[in-house]
Amino acid sequence: RKLIYQTLNWKYPRGIHVETLESEKKERYIVISKVDEEERKRMEQQKQAKEREELDDAVGFSRIIQAISSSGKLVVGHNMLLDIMHTIHQFFCQLPDELNEFKEVTNCVFPRVLDTKLMASTNPFKEIIYNTSLAELEKRLKEAPFKPPKVDSAEGFPSYNTASEQLHEAGYDAYITGLCFISMANYLGSFLSPPKGYVSSRSKIIRPFFNKLFLMRIMDIPYLNLEGPDLQPKRDNVLHVAFPKEWKTSDLYQLFSAFGNIQVSWIDDTSAFVSLSHPDQVQIAVNTSKYAESYRIQTYAEYVEKKNEEIQTKRKWAEDGWKDLERKRLKTQYNSYIPQTPVFYGNCFVAPSYAVKRSMSPIQEETASENTEEVRAQEDDPSNPGATEQGKKPKNHKRQKTDSTPPETSDSGSSVLFEVPDTW
Repeated sequence: RKLIYQTLNWKYPRGIHVETLESEKKERYIVISKVDEEERKRMEQQKQAKEREELDDAVGFSRIIQAISSSGKLVVGHNMLLDIMHTIHQFFCQLPDELNEFKEVTNCVFPRVLDTKLMASTNPFKEIIYNTSLAELEKRLKEAPFKPPKVDSAEGFPSYNTASEQLHEAGYDAYITGLCFISMANYLGSFLSPPKGYVSSRSKIIRPFFNKLFLMRIMDIPYLNLEGPDLQPKRDNVLHVAFPKEWKTSDLYQLFSAFGNIQVSWIDDTSAFVSLSHPDQVQIAVNTSKYAESYRIQTYAEYVEKKNEEIQTKRKWAEDGWKDLERKRLKTQYNSYIPQTPVFYGNCFVAPSYAVKRSMSPIQEETASENTEEVRAQEDDPSNPGATEQGKKPKNHKRQKTDSTPPETSDSGSSVLFEVPDTW
């Protein structure tokens, strides 16, 4: 098809219009029309308008997401971590592997977000709101001391009425999430001096709730902080347990049955974190596992310490490996160059050799260096008078190799050439 277009445009630069169309059976064909210049321009404009319309349809809802992002307005959601993750993944980019990178991407896409579930779970609301699920929260915020906002539905959209619940319909859930936010924000206005009945989304009083996303099923880290480091709670009551692959959660509950209520957080098929109710039980649990063969228990502090040691060891190995590679690379590069000035050895003159191979393996270099040392030892030995005459020619050749070998690269020099990253 491209060849047909090119040939027609070359052979008939004026007077025709070429267009590709599609039949009802999805078969594509080329239409060639004989037109004057004005008609051709008009048909080209129609073609471009149709292509723009098709492009707009293909872009679809992402245009709305882009508009929300570029506006910088406050984005309100309820338990919205997954909502944000799916939105970024579907309309902007692949989700990063690292948490800090995810925070940076989220801040770029949505500079201001607010999670009403976290807001309802935090002071001063948590003392008067006992159920933070969206439906129950909406009902609670209709009662004192809260004042629900009055909303007039737009003409032609009468169905969104909180009297008739339509939960889990996306538009309705978004609607009542907005109502919940307005009610809680206005309640915060009662703490101002003088009190205010209406609080704007840009008010300083609600800024402590910005850019914090509620986290489910994590007892001591209630939210993900998008603007900085997350909370670092104590883990004095947490144990790290390693066990056979066949074990299940029920086996862990049975193992710690004597310690009351526990919480199990799986790491992989053979390890998990187990949280005890009381920190003073941790050492007892560790002591009881000293002679166990099928499983191993250690404190969270010991686990973190060993993890850090492993990371440091891997970094050292990587750093040493890079230093060794850099040292060998410098040797190879240096061997490719021989000084082009005459070299004098005592009473003899040796012309520079230009036919030297570019690369030489490090093993060959070390062997050559050792052989050179042996020749030097023989030359310096007064008990071997024939050594000088016998070793003249090898001496010249090997002295060149020795001189071309660079001095050993120091550790400090290698560390400047390559800085080992913190994450591998």
